[in-house]
Amino acid sequence: MDSDTVVTIPDIAVMYVAGEAGLPIPEQAQAAFPALEAKLPTLKSRKFYGVGVGPEYRACVALDERDDPQALPHPRWTIPGGRYARRRIADWERNTARIKPTFDALRERPDFDPSRPWIEFYRSRSELFVMVPVR
Repeated sequence: MDSDTVVTIPDIAVMYVAGEAGLPIPEQAQAAFPALEAKLPTLKSRKFYGVGVGPEYRACVALDERDDPQALPHPRWTIPGGRYARRRIADWERNTARIKPTFDALRERPDFDPSRPWIEFYRSRSELFVMVPVR
């Protein structure tokens, strides 16, 4: 398993689809991402995030210069920036069972900040960064 790195990220403007309340996070993600992606003209060169806001999972895509703010197909939101402990999961599509235990381990850090959301950054089809907020 990779070691933790602490990074500072900026606020990230996104549009998102929220998962269905009451379902477990993995089930929320499995429904939210297809709904998010279905209304995008292309997935190419997009940055995708999964974000836990309390019990709600949000499948997010970063806004960019191609997006017309008046014609966005999903609600807008800002992923709060700040300091995050980050751990990489290689070949995440084959290692989805590692995602929850990785989050659980990162939440055990003494500097964990539960007041901000946790983040999955899908850097590529083969690389996922799991991030929890830290003080």
